[in-house]
Amino acid sequence: MSTSPVPVPAPVPASKEAQREVVDLCAELIRFDTSNPTSDERACADWVVARLAEVGIASELVESAPGRANVIARIPGADPARGALLVHGHLDVVPADPAEWQVPPFSGEIRDGYLWGRGAIDMKDTVAVMLATARHFARTGTRPAREIVLAFLADEEAGGKFGAHWLVEHRPELFAGVTEAIGEGGGFSYALDDTRRLYPIENAQRGMAWMELTASGRAGHGSSPNDENAVTDLAESLTRIGRHTFPVRLIEPVRALLTEAARLQGVDLDLDADDLDAELAKLGHVADFMQVVLRNSANPTMFTAGYQTNVIPGRATARVDGRFLPGHEQELIDTIDALLLPSVSREWVNHDIAMETTFDGPLVDAMCAAVRAEDPDGHPVPYCNPGGTDAKAFTELDIRCFGFKGLKLPHDLDYGRLFHGVDERVPLEGLRFGVRVMTRLWQEC
Repeated sequence: MSTSPVPVPAPVPASKEAQREVVDLCAELIRFDTSNPTSDERACADWVVARLAEVGIASELVESAPGRANVIARIPGADPARGALLVHGHLDVVPADPAEWQVPPFSGEIRDGYLWGRGAIDMKDTVAVMLATARHFARTGTRPAREIVLAFLADEEAGGKFGAHWLVEHRPELFAGVTEAIGEGGGFSYALDDTRRLYPIENAQRGMAWMELTASGRAGHGSSPNDENAVTDLAESLTRIGRHTFPVRLIEPVRALLTEAARLQGVDLDLDADDLDAELAKLGHVADFMQVVLRNSANPTMFTAGYQTNVIPGRATARVDGRFLPGHEQELIDTIDALLLPSVSREWVNHDIAMETTFDGPLVDAMCAAVRAEDPDGHPVPYCNPGGTDAKAFTELDIRCFGFKGLKLPHDLDYGRLFHGVDERVPLEGLRFGVRVMTRLWQEC
């Protein structure tokens, strides 16, 4: 005897109220100066707790240190037998110099169809979408397909020592039952041409290898010859590193995105060709967009030495921001060591994993379907994030992590340059689009 499958109800669309209030929520979030390291997250976290409590969602505020606040909440799902989905965002932002901005960076000002302010895209926009979606579900009694764990986190911009990594180490029970996660790092639109958009969904991240280099030499008078000058040795080592180009390593998510872009553009692309640069040039601006994840990288960023013009110091230090693709960490380390002069040593400042997961399964299908439903000209593709996010911490709990925010952008907005940049802003319609996408996703994942 055969049985008919249980019908899956059509998703309840995001309410007009949720789409309207997401703008106000994001503006209020921006007005909290949660600059890291010059401030803390506690006042903003208290506000998040209050916005959840208004609609009956209980949450727990966890401080890892005075003022370093995290908020965790759970929304029961329709199928309690399924693993929970973690949806995480961070409350801290990088600092902003008001003198460089067209608007005060913590004003949350609306102008020309955009909401302006530090954190508008990194990532108080997504935090606002999380809140608006959760409030919509609570007000309407809508159940997500499975349990949703919301995490509003501290300290992401400084590596998560007081946020995700601290919670994973000290409060792992807060994430009991979680099998998959979505956070920042993907799910934004990228203009392919005048009408079509790619939506890169992060399923990989480069690893982080921030290092301090120290050159040891012979101190002496600035007027005297010195072939053991620490400043010279360090400068030469930094020049070698800064001028070095790592070889191309096509990991699977990068290969998949390039292949799909070529298909959509009608380009015959051979990613195994000897002259890969010539092949990638066929993709035009898409190749430029992907340059940062084609290889490892290492960039000198800081240099400190000396205390008097006429004194050669015996020691000089510098910082280098190194990033490595999944599977290519040792290549980065070996290359750096080979480029350093013998007088220069290195030690880690922040060393974190690269990560990669396959682009398949019900959650991936649901993310792709949610994008296509709200943007028929949108094409979801796998993606490797060139930087790092709190997802690195959650992989320690065997949680499968993706980057997905659901943000549709105007074709003339240079989204990438706004990260940590001046005049950061998010389109109002992009926020509303995010609520519609997230509302669908929670019901279909």
